[in-house]
Amino acid sequence: MLCSLRIQNLALMDAVTLEFSEGFTVVTGETGAGKSVLLGALSLLAGNRAGKTIVRKGAEQCEVEGVFYFAEPAAVNTALEGMALPHCEDGQLILRRTVSLAKGGRVQINGAAATLAQLEQLGQAWIDFHGPGEPQKLFHERHQLEMLDLFAGEKHLAELARYRESYREWRAACRAAEEIAAQEKMSEDEIAFVQSQLERMGRIDLSEPGIAALERDFKKNSAAQELGELLSALDRALGAEEGVAAQFPAALRLAKEIAAIDGEAESLEQRLHAAAVELADIQSDCARLADGLGGADEEKAAAVAEQMNLWLELRRKYGPGAEAVRTKRDALAQRLAVQSDVAGALARAEERAVELETNVRRQAATLRKTRTAAAEQLSSAAKKMLGKIGFKKADLRIQISPAEKPGESGDTVCEFLFRPNAGQDLLPLHKIASSGETARVMLALKTVLVGVDKTPVLVFDEVDANVGGEIGAVVGRELAALAGRKHQVFCVTHLPQVAAQGREHFEVVKSQTEDATTVTIRPVHDDPEARESELARMLGDRRSASARSHARELLGR
Repeated sequence: MLCSLRIQNLALMDAVTLEFSEGFTVVTGETGAGKSVLLGALSLLAGNRAGKTIVRKGAEQCEVEGVFYFAEPAAVNTALEGMALPHCEDGQLILRRTVSLAKGGRVQINGAAATLAQLEQLGQAWIDFHGPGEPQKLFHERHQLEMLDLFAGEKHLAELARYRESYREWRAACRAAEEIAAQEKMSEDEIAFVQSQLERMGRIDLSEPGIAALERDFKKNSAAQELGELLSALDRALGAEEGVAAQFPAALRLAKEIAAIDGEAESLEQRLHAAAVELADIQSDCARLADGLGGADEEKAAAVAEQMNLWLELRRKYGPGAEAVRTKRDALAQRLAVQSDVAGALARAEERAVELETNVRRQAATLRKTRTAAAEQLSSAAKKMLGKIGFKKADLRIQISPAEKPGESGDTVCEFLFRPNAGQDLLPLHKIASSGETARVMLALKTVLVGVDKTPVLVFDEVDANVGGEIGAVVGRELAALAGRKHQVFCVTHLPQVAAQGREHFEVVKSQTEDATTVTIRPVHDDPEARESELARMLGDRRSASARSHARELLGR
């Protein structure tokens, strides 16, 4: 839910910080007082586009910050993780957005810099707007189908998930067949070239250890002369008349004489003897390495050089490392294998695609059957609710028909048809419903879907348009009931029957002087006198005793 909202320099508003609790919140005020400022702030945090004209005159930028709390933040954290943004700490999400006159806007999500697209993506998870000028999910077939799928239940959603896996597998098989069909048959020269490249690649061990050994052998062969000179110098240092080995016999005799005088010096003699043995081994190894260089196989060295030249050529052509060359080798081999039986490979790929398509169409038909039954139930329940909130002769039907081809969500075409009054034709909702009617249709649907709808914050504007009296009271009760079941509901209203049922009540006031106009928002739910006065104003006259009495009666209910 939305816990707090800070608004600064937005439209006619200077600065305000508002605290909210869960449940049903109403916003009221005179016509033209600026009630849309609150909705505009929420729209900014939902990632909707905004021009620089929203910045208050005389200010350089406007800023909106919202703090949200989620008792179960797993879904939000999953979305944040997918965008590489910080998780919610203790279920708290902080959104901040700045619109500047002189530079680009800024977005922060949990303190990290983010993009407007990320804010919009997150907004789709936490808020739904229903009113004029706002995105109308109910008008879009995709959202209508999503709403129907939610109503159809968990078993249906599990079937839908399995269908989507099958659909992706089928599309992959279709692409594979298309790629084979698109390949042109290679000429004899092209086949010969590919075969020659594969033959050249086959001369080298292209594994990582194989390339490492080749580079090591080449380096050793290239430095053979220098290595021989170094080994000879080391041999002279160890074994010449002035070398280390020549000094060891005298050193051993001295150590033996010292040990004869002082028994504690026996270890010196032993260590010198061990060193003499180790030195002899070192001399032997030097001689072996030098002999190996002297008798090096020139043919083998030439073969190593040839392989190294080939490796360098392949690396220049196909990639910087052995993996890239291996990938190219495998692709060439596959291409050559397909050429040997293009018709057979294509036939097998197409057969596989047809097999998967049959399964996809069968699953899609099952989904459509479930949706047809769910559509009858949802439209019937929503129609009853519409009757309660003022549409006595309205009709709402959810039309289900098969699509020509299966898609990501099946082969179902879903369309919400609406008739607000008797004698009218049933038409797609977006062609006949006004903004107020649309909001009430959404209210009816949200009420029916309350058990499965996961959107926590719902905003209704003009939901009470063209209604009043008892119907207004019913609309208010249904909004309050909707807010009592897992949702936080905000409603901008002109009806006192609706406003009186809000758990929280905010009044928007416009103040004007000769030089400036400002808008403020203040809570009146904690001030019985102020709330009674505002309801009396909505009833016609805040100074009227009868209006005051009626306001107290509404609040008492």
